[in-house]
Order: sequence, then structure tokens, then C-alpha cells
Amino acid sequence: MEPVPSEPVPRSAFDAASLRAVVVAFRDALNDHRESINNLNVYPVPDGDTGTNMSLTLRSVVEELDAADPDMASVCHAIAHGSLMGARGNSGVIMSQILRGFVGVAKDHDEVNAAVFAEALAAAAKGAYGAVGNPVEGTILTVVRESSDAAVLAAAGGAGLVAVLDAARAEGGASLERTPTLLQVLADAGVVDAGGAGLLLFLDAALKVADGRAIPEPTVTAPPEEPIRPVGDDHQPGIADLRYEVMFLLDAPDGSIDGFKSAWAEVGDSIVVVGGDGIFNCHIHCDDIGAAIECGIDVGRPHKIRITDLLEELEERDWVKAETSDTGVVSGDPVPTAVVAVAVGKGVVSILKSMGVHAVVTGGQSMNPSTADLVAAVESVPAPEVVVLPNNKNIIPVAEQVDAQTSRTVRVVPTRGIAEGLASLMAYDPQASAEANAKNMTATAQGVVAGEVTQAVRDSTSDAGPIATGDWLGIARMGIAAVRPTMATAATALLDKMLDDDHELLTIIAGEAADADTTAEIEAWIAEHHPEVEVEVHAGGQPLYPYYFGLE
Repeated sequence: MEPVPSEPVPRSAFDAASLRAVVVAFRDALNDHRESINNLNVYPVPDGDTGTNMSLTLRSVVEELDAADPDMASVCHAIAHGSLMGARGNSGVIMSQILRGFVGVAKDHDEVNAAVFAEALAAAAKGAYGAVGNPVEGTILTVVRESSDAAVLAAAGGAGLVAVLDAARAEGGASLERTPTLLQVLADAGVVDAGGAGLLLFLDAALKVADGRAIPEPTVTAPPEEPIRPVGDDHQPGIADLRYEVMFLLDAPDGSIDGFKSAWAEVGDSIVVVGGDGIFNCHIHCDDIGAAIECGIDVGRPHKIRITDLLEELEERDWVKAETSDTGVVSGDPVPTAVVAVAVGKGVVSILKSMGVHAVVTGGQSMNPSTADLVAAVESVPAPEVVVLPNNKNIIPVAEQVDAQTSRTVRVVPTRGIAEGLASLMAYDPQASAEANAKNMTATAQGVVAGEVTQAVRDSTSDAGPIATGDWLGIARMGIAAVRPTMATAATALLDKMLDDDHELLTIIAGEAADADTTAEIEAWIAEHHPEVEVEVHAGGQPLYPYYFGLE
């Protein structure tokens, strides 16, 4: 008779190897739940990248662990360093600080038993709150604090490791469900906090390693029909109303950071500053990008700057999964000055190449290519001087770093969209210098007024009125300008706000979701209301945004 397999014995402590296993399981869980967490998004446009940012942050941690020695101190150092340098987005940065706080306690022990785990989780919560300039309850901060309080209470009563983990997970889950009652923007959107949902997977991963528990299966659910709204709590402007997310690494003396955070508190919100020993990972939501970066310059050296437009951001999931930036190079004879452009969509790429662009780097919206991607494209073209068209405001700061990283002379035309990029190419002269081209192309691009149409992915509010899931949004430079039930009416309502008597040419770039009837309806509206405006339609093939408009 064969012996009956015994049940796995619950762990009483995590050694270095099992702590590493917890982090690996956490990474895998975040990857599996990425879309579910992304779906918990407070913005009406299709972006939602909290799950992706957390997943990629943990991927960097595990890559660091793969090169680490097996002892506890080395494992903890790899977790701390990997999370700091690999952090992406606000959620990734806060998770980085949670992990750094946790291993800051764990590194001093050979094993993490119940008491040490509770102490480490409490240190993680304290560190996370300390890193955020203006802590907001109803976020991942609340969930980690309340789960750590439960862990500390259980450990103080003599509970073992698994019981401490159970207590932390149970209270963390209850805390997550309460987040909409603490944060109005979550109540308005009808969701719980995405970062808090991601944090619970850390506790799930710990229970898997400690007790063989299965990690919950991911679910992707739509917001409820009736959003939860705290009684008597009127909506006030908050972090979701700020336009830009600015992130950078900051080389600065440790003693200057308190002053830096105080200066940032005057610039924006959702402030997170983590690190030490002269290097800090910094994150802020603000309306003034320049002011945010200048605060860093005042105390040290900001680098690896990343800027995201929170309104226009969209998550191109296939691009994130691959994490590549393909460069399409147009072969040809050498010229004095070539053009490198950033774009997505087969039609857009074809148009750019037909207008003389020598290399196209795949990217746009939140698909931000790195400096290295742009340098590679610059060095691939047959010209000693190069003009770069970022075609997205998020990519301009990265493009401006390229000149210092290559022997070629590089100038940036700060195009904020494809319509501006196409217009600027009308002034491109391959025989002129990059300096002269940049001046002329920039002047041409500045004469373009741009807008775009997309579909709301959840209920929300805006200056243009309430937004229901499925509504079509017309978005101008200053924000959502039109909310309508159809793509065509959103497009014409947007154009009605954009057009004036000075405009002569409307460029329409039709995306994947555009259709001939809608395009014809837009053209007919222009013919009726602005017959003096010439219309050019291009098949762009861009995802999620059926129409880009450019007015000259």
C-alpha cells in the first residue's frame, strides 16, 4: 500500500530562500492580475496602468534577485535596490517603499518569524507614509497600515507566522473594501483602490509560501451601475484633477530632501520620495512640469525623467508585454539632416516615411520609448545631423536628452501629437542644418491646434458634463471639451470648439475604430459650418483614438 502524501507543514519563519520565493510569487501574481488591477481606474479614458506598473516593478526586483547571493542580507539588498531602480508610476514607487521598509527590518535577522514579519510590515507602512508628501487615506497607504496593525496585534498575542499572515490579509481585504468610503474619487468611479488591491497579493504570496495556499484567481469586473458615494461628502478637487505625472531619479544629499519635499508640496500632490544614500526615486502629480523638475535641480541632479499626461495616457498592452521599441528605418542616400519620429499605427508610420522621415520608433501616449531607443534610431540614419519629432508631450523630455548621448548633432522639434508632426514636416529641408530645420519646423508645428476623440471606459465627471461608460469624448489641449453619445457628434462638438475664422486646413487622421460613414459625417459638418476650411483625411490606424485632428 502506497503511503498517503502528507500535508505540507506550515512554516514558522521565512529564511532567505523562502523570502525570495515570496517575492517571485508576488511578481507572478501581479502579472496574472495585471488586467484586473488596471481595470480599477479612476480616469474615464482608456489607460489604467497601476497593475502594469506594479508588475514591471516586481519584474525588476526579481531580476535583481537573480544576481544576488543567497544569504538574507544579500536578498534584502536586492529587493530594496531592485524595487527602487525599477519602480514605475506612483503605485510602483509606493510599493518600492513598502518593500524597502519591510526588508530594512528583515535584513537584520537570519529568519523572518511571526514577530519579525509583523515588525517589518509595520516598518513598511511607516516608511510608505513618510515617503508621501501628502498622504491620502483610501489608498494603498491605508491598506498597508491597517493590515500591519492587525499583524502586530496578532503577533503580540503569540500567534505564529501563518496566523499573523491570516490576520494581516483579512484586515487588508476589509480595508480595501472601505477605500471608496474614504476617497471620493474612488466612490465617483465605483471602484476600490488599485494599489491596495495589488498590495494584498503580497500577503497572498506570503501565505502561498508559508502554508501552500492558492493565490486567488484574477477577475476583471466592470464598475457597478450605482457608484458608492459617501453620504454628505461633496466632491472636492484632488489628485485625480492634476494633469501630469512627473517621475525622476534624483542625485542629492540626504539632508536636502525634506526641503525638496516641502518645495514639491507647493507644486502638486501625490508626492512620493523614496531612497537614501544620495539617490532618490521621486514622483509627483502636478500641473506645472517645469516647476516640478526645477525643484529637483535646486537640490541636486534629476535624471531618467519620465512625464505622463494623466488625461491622454492610454495603455497599449501589447507594447508593454513586449517592452520593445521597433525602429523602422528608411534606407536611402546620406543627407545632411535626417528625421527620426515617434509614432504608432501602420498608416501613421507610412505617412511619416512618405514625407521624408528616415526612422520611426514605435511609441506614443504611455508607450514611451527610452532615451536608448531614440539614440539607436538616431545612430541608424544616414546623416550627421538629426531632427527628432517626439509627437507626444510625454516623450519630449526624453528626446531632449539624446543629443548628449550621441556624436551626432540632434535637435528636437517639440511636437505634442501626430498632427503637429505631419505639419512640421512641410518645413523640413534635408539639405539644411538640424538647427535651421528645428527652428522652421517648430514654427510650423506651433500653428497647429490639435484634438482627439476616444471612448470613455467608465463613469466619471468633467467640465463638459457627466460621463457615462461608452460615451464618446472630444479632448482638446485643455482637457475634455465634449461628451456625446456617438463618435460623430463628439467629433463635431470638439471641432466646433476648436475652429475659428483663422483656420484654413483640417487634417483628420483616422484610427482603427474610425469608419467611412462617421468620417463622411464629419466632412459634411465642416462643409456646412466652415466651408472655407479645406479637409485632408489620412488613414492612420492608431488604436483607441479613432480620430486625431490638426487645424492650421
